Amino acid sequence: MSEFLTALSRVIDPELRVNIVELGMVGEIQETDDEVTVQLKLTIAGCPAAQKIERDVIAAIETPKTVSVRAGVMNQAERDALKEKLRAGRPIRSNPFDADSYTRVYLVGSGKGGVGKSTLTANLAVALAADGYKVGLIDADIFGFSIPRQLGVTEKPTKVDELMLPPIVDAGAGVVKVISIGMFLDGNQAVAWRGPMLHRAIQQFLTDVHWGDLDFLLVDLPPGTGDIAISLGQLLPTAKSIVVTTPQLAAAEVAQRSAAVGLQTGQGILGVIENMSWLEQDGRRTELFGIGGGQQVVDALSELANTEVKLLGQVPISVRLRECSDAGTPVVTTHPDDAAAKSISAIAKIVAADKLVRQNKSLRLNT
Repeated sequence: MSEFLTALSRVIDPELRVNIVELGMVGEIQETDDEVTVQLKLTIAGCPAAQKIERDVIAAIETPKTVSVRAGVMNQAERDALKEKLRAGRPIRSNPFDADSYTRVYLVGSGKGGVGKSTLTANLAVALAADGYKVGLIDADIFGFSIPRQLGVTEKPTKVDELMLPPIVDAGAGVVKVISIGMFLDGNQAVAWRGPMLHRAIQQFLTDVHWGDLDFLLVDLPPGTGDIAISLGQLLPTAKSIVVTTPQLAAAEVAQRSAAVGLQTGQGILGVIENMSWLEQDGRRTELFGIGGGQQVVDALSELANTEVKLLGQVPISVRLRECSDAGTPVVTTHPDDAAAKSISAIAKIVAADKLVRQNKSLRLNT
């Protein structure tokens, strides 16, 4: 049966991105003169990926015989073993992004709404993944969540006991794992929570979600400088801030205050992105929101942090960017030649250059 196991090791669980043999999902394999039967152990009853896995199992076994799959569900001991393997030795409900983490964490904030922060965060995550990186994205804007729509994510996380498997967005060479409070609500339901519940929700996004071995974690912050920003500052000790503003000076002043809170809670600043920098028509640029807001934020934060803060890039106004965000098809992959897509992709390469170098760190499971 070894040849069958070898073939099945090429079947990848679409939620965990690990082969089903390594995950312990392959049970007994029976072979008769005219049939091969594979016992498949799913993580949960009603697993949303069940049909795809079954098809892939049948396709993987190259034989003239009939191949059939007998699907069942892991018992508790098997699920416990799987969760232990996924946690790679970490305690239950521990924060994988503590001070020892090799994941680069970025808190994307703006101070005020309406500057395109969520749109830039979603496209930055996809651009990084398209370059082959493993990316996580937390929609921490509990009241104004929009990341699921922007990425076209409609499915809910799969729960394996206390562990949540986040939906995954394919981006060519890499993937984006996404979590948002919007995935747990019915329709366009509103959220009306006070501070302690907000803190608990953010904490669960970090500790109860199986993030695996990420290169980057992007967090889409809500506008303002309230409870969530403070909680994340406490929970993500290695995070850096990416500040989004527009050229408008009023927006720039608010963005400065947002980044200042990050400095108070211990975050460094990677840089500033100026969005909606200009509108280009017939080869002419029109600065609808003025000029200089991004540079003003850079200058103010450089002085405040006593270090050089960079302007990561300027993103022009783009109809394509807006249309693709509404449609859930990120512009960086669907229309890479769009001016805004080019700017965002260039910023993603600057962000990627800040990636932590891994040395002398062995990982039990690469997911």
